[in-house]
Amino acid sequence: MIRHKGKKLSDILDAHEKFHKGHPGGERADLSGANLSRADLRKRDLTGAKLSGCTLQEADLRGSKLSFADLSGANLRRADLRSCDFTETNLEGADLSGADLSGTELFRGNLRSAKLNGTILRGTVLREANLRGADFSGSDLALASFREIDLTDVKMDGAQLKDAVVRDIRKP
Repeated sequence: MIRHKGKKLSDILDAHEKFHKGHPGGERADLSGANLSRADLRKRDLTGAKLSGCTLQEADLRGSKLSFADLSGANLRRADLRSCDFTETNLEGADLSGADLSGTELFRGNLRSAKLNGTILRGTVLREANLRGADFSGSDLALASFREIDLTDVKMDGAQLKDAVVRDIRKP
């Protein structure tokens, strides 16, 4: 059983769901700095959750909603993030090396200075995302869609870009 600051993870997530839906007894999840390595968080609604500095290494978040969440500085190495919604999520400085983000929506996401080495981003949508200084070296970006983005200082050494769509690049 995973606990954070004396509370069971399941209780924190249940209270967050109530908070997000506007039900009584709800409270925004604050899991900042928590160790959630290998946690099963599939299809959870974590909209607006505070997860900065959190360790989610090898966690399973498939199909989860993380819109407006703060994952700045989080460790998401080798996490399963397929089909997640990261709309306007803060992933600044996060480490997503080796993670699978296939089919993920990163509309207006903040990936500034994020590490995405060897990450799988097949079919991922990165529209109006902040990618300044992000490192996609060795990543699989096949079929990914990069639109209305700033690629300043972005590293893509050895990245696979087969059939990726890159248009409307913004200049600083």
